[in-house]
Amino acid sequence: MGAGAPTKTVEPDPPDMYRSRLNEPFPQPLGATMNERPEPDQPAQSGMPQTRTPQTQTPPTEAGPAARSTDEGYRMRTTDEAYQLKRPTRSPARAATSIVTAYPGVDARGGSIAAADAVFALARVALGFIFLWVFLDKLFGLGRATSGADAWINGGSPTEGFLAQVDGPFAGMFTSMAGTWWADWLFMIGMGAVGTALILGIGMTVAAVAGPLLMVMIWMASLPLAANPFVDQHIIFSLLIIGLAVSRLGEPYSLGRWWARTPLVIAQPWLR
Repeated sequence: MGAGAPTKTVEPDPPDMYRSRLNEPFPQPLGATMNERPEPDQPAQSGMPQTRTPQTQTPPTEAGPAARSTDEGYRMRTTDEAYQLKRPTRSPARAATSIVTAYPGVDARGGSIAAADAVFALARVALGFIFLWVFLDKLFGLGRATSGADAWINGGSPTEGFLAQVDGPFAGMFTSMAGTWWADWLFMIGMGAVGTALILGIGMTVAAVAGPLLMVMIWMASLPLAANPFVDQHIIFSLLIIGLAVSRLGEPYSLGRWWARTPLVIAQPWLR
């Protein structure tokens, strides 16, 4: 610098500047929440009035504090838990639907739907023939359980021969019904209608009510049972009719699908 150049005097900062900077609050740590407030400011040493700066809260990000943690083990565990929560679960119904979709003709248990339909269709027709045969034998006296002279068309009673001999706990109720016109008509209509419905596969909802009702009445009239304390073929028949109506197994080998599309059944679904 030249000899005649003016010299610049640097004045020291006033002491109060540094003192006021010491009084400023520390910045809030990253990720702090409303419950994590910083320590209150310490009062100034000089006794000067303290100036407080408004505190602003930094909102947490969507990931949360755990995702910003520097602990790798904690971060990996949090990621695994999030994956477990977001991973789609499959209910048993969805799993069964997936199996049926992937393997047509196979149900969720690995069985063949076509084979089940065929077997239960045969069972339905055979059971229907049992009902229908009782109706025809009582009506015409075909010589099996009913002779020609005792046929209904010849003046015989379809219920008197069986109900008059009941001696179980319900003997009083059934013997009073034996041979009455309304008992004969209800019995014959029930046997003929249920047998026809089972053979053709139509009106299964009605058959699931009328068939078990007839079977339970005959079961009550047969008490006490000779071969088993409680269960006989009438209970098995009742359960089979209900199962066929509920599951619709064997429906492809019947008139059930055509029957369901008729205007009568569309208007009255309970007739299906």
